[in-house]
Amino acid sequence: MGIVNVTPDSFSDGGRWLNPDAAVRHGIDLIADGADLLDVGGESTRPGAVRVSVEEELARVLPVVRALASEGVAVSIDTTRSEVAERAVDAGAVIVNDVSGGLADPRIRTVVAETGVVYVAMHWRGHSDVMQDLTHYDDVVADVRAELAQRLVELRDAGVRDEQVVVDPGLGFAKEPADNWPLLAHLDALASLGRPVLVGASRKRFLGALLTGPDGRPVPPDRRDEATTAVSALAAANGAWCVRVHEVGGSADAVRVAAAWREASEQWA
Repeated sequence: MGIVNVTPDSFSDGGRWLNPDAAVRHGIDLIADGADLLDVGGESTRPGAVRVSVEEELARVLPVVRALASEGVAVSIDTTRSEVAERAVDAGAVIVNDVSGGLADPRIRTVVAETGVVYVAMHWRGHSDVMQDLTHYDDVVADVRAELAQRLVELRDAGVRDEQVVVDPGLGFAKEPADNWPLLAHLDALASLGRPVLVGASRKRFLGALLTGPDGRPVPPDRRDEATTAVSALAAANGAWCVRVHEVGGSADAVRVAAAWREASEQWA
């Protein structure tokens, strides 16, 4: 899944693709690099980000979703708002990627149930301005699994079919850097919920914290692509359904390597 941020303030590439024409060209380039899906978002969810109005979010994403869908691209809309999800699906999106898992705007569950689109339910505890105050876990893997299980119950109650749902551990969201590694190492615990798992590690802060430079400071986001590719390979080898990345080429190669590795392992067994 290639990321198309139509925002001025995303943590890694804010402003680069704010112009709709530039965003569409970037999306087409990501497809050429090997992306199967494109995730279009019009609101940054980085820690501390300020929310934009629904009107601004719609103005940013709808032209891009419509143009990419008209090119035959499988488009995901990255939003927590039911109105944006509904309008984007009308414009051609086939996936709703909701970082709040339905908590920010519960009506989004009804939109998903009525449209029948695929829905990514991410683990989430609060909006960007408060999420780093919500990082306490007794057992991060067990707690995230339990909270995602509750999201599945809420979706079923709203009429969403299980086969529509993908789960996402929400790396970096209400997580300290060290919390993300157990989640990656135990994707099987999340997969035991019976739904595909999406992993979104690309360029995130926990990778920067691991890869400190000579001065002891975390490396900047644009120097985290190699680490992202390593995570993509390991996640795919351990059963992830999809990886969501900024730089597609390396991860596309990585998941092919992982697929061959898994196939060979299963044949030997």
